[in-house]
Amino acid sequence: MATERSLILIKPDGIQRRLAGRLIARIEDKGLKIVGLKMLQVTTELSRKHYEEHIDKPFYPLLEEFITAGPVIAMVVEGPEAISVMRTLMGPTNGREAAPGTIRGDFGVSRQMNLMHGSDGPEAAAREIEIYFDGSELIDYEPTLGGWVCADDEK
Repeated sequence: MATERSLILIKPDGIQRRLAGRLIARIEDKGLKIVGLKMLQVTTELSRKHYEEHIDKPFYPLLEEFITAGPVIAMVVEGPEAISVMRTLMGPTNGREAAPGTIRGDFGVSRQMNLMHGSDGPEAAAREIEIYFDGSELIDYEPTLGGWVCADDEK
């Protein structure tokens, strides 16, 4: 198993609904390590850079309006297969289709206001992390409980 990093955004609806602490706790409870964390306002330029593959799609204007409507919390999480672990933890994009126990299943009923963004693959993760963080903002460390989260051969 490969240790991976993924960009995670708590979107404006997650911030406005005051769920940030609970969502971060779910990530930590799962055993993933947060190696970068900050709050910021996504600008039009940042939105276009992040979602460049969607700019010409009909839904993009609403996506840009939503992601720039309020602050977000950007973080980089790390762990064994962190990308797929986070996507499973979040659940399907549409909260109405997400199973109870997932973040979107427990807190969401919308397709667009879906609380979080998570990278969908290693290439996307690398690209997205560079958009939101410079290398000096990511901290490598070994949690004191790290040996109790998964076996050495799973790291």
